[in-house]
Amino acid sequence: MSITHRLKRTTHWLAAPLLAACGAAPKAPAPAPAPRLAPVVSSSPTAPGATTSSPSADLAQPKGMPAPQPVRTHEALRRQAAERLVMANPERSYMTPAPSHLLTVIVLDVEVKADGSVRKIHVVRPPKFGPETLQMAIDAVHRAAPFGDVRRMPEPWRFTETFLFDEHRRFKPRSLD
Repeated sequence: MSITHRLKRTTHWLAAPLLAACGAAPKAPAPAPAPRLAPVVSSSPTAPGATTSSPSADLAQPKGMPAPQPVRTHEALRRQAAERLVMANPERSYMTPAPSHLLTVIVLDVEVKADGSVRKIHVVRPPKFGPETLQMAIDAVHRAAPFGDVRRMPEPWRFTETFLFDEHRRFKPRSLD
C-alpha cells in the first residue's frame, strides 16, 4: 500500500468523526417521495384549447350522490353542474367566500351528451400557477357527472365553469360564488 493511499485513508478515517461532531459533514437529504398526481388526460393540458374526453381510471362517483334532475336551460345546467361539482368533491372544494389571493383560476368548457355525461372538456384558460390543478379540475368534472338529461334543452349542450383554486389546492366553482 503506498504512503499516499495510507495517508488518504487515515485522513478520511480521522476527519469523518470530527466533521460529523461539528455538524459540518453535509448529509445527503432523504429523497422525497414522488408526488402522486392523477394521470394527465389531455395531450397538451397547459395549452389553451386543449381538449379531453375520457376520465382517469381511478375516478369513481362518490356514494350518496343524488340522481341529477333533467334540465331545460343553460343556466339550470350550469347551476346543477356547479352544485354537483361540490357534492362530488367535498374534500377538494370549499364554499366559503373566495380568498382575496387565489393560487390559480381555470376555465373549462364542458360539452355533455344527451344524458348529461361528459362528451368533451375544452380548456379555455389553463392555470398560470399550480399546473397540477388543471388535472384536478378535469377529474372533478368527471367525478360529478352526469349533469342531468339535457334533451329538452336547446343545443349546444355545454356549460362553462371557472374553478377558483385557493392556496390549499381546493376549488370553488365560480357559478356558486
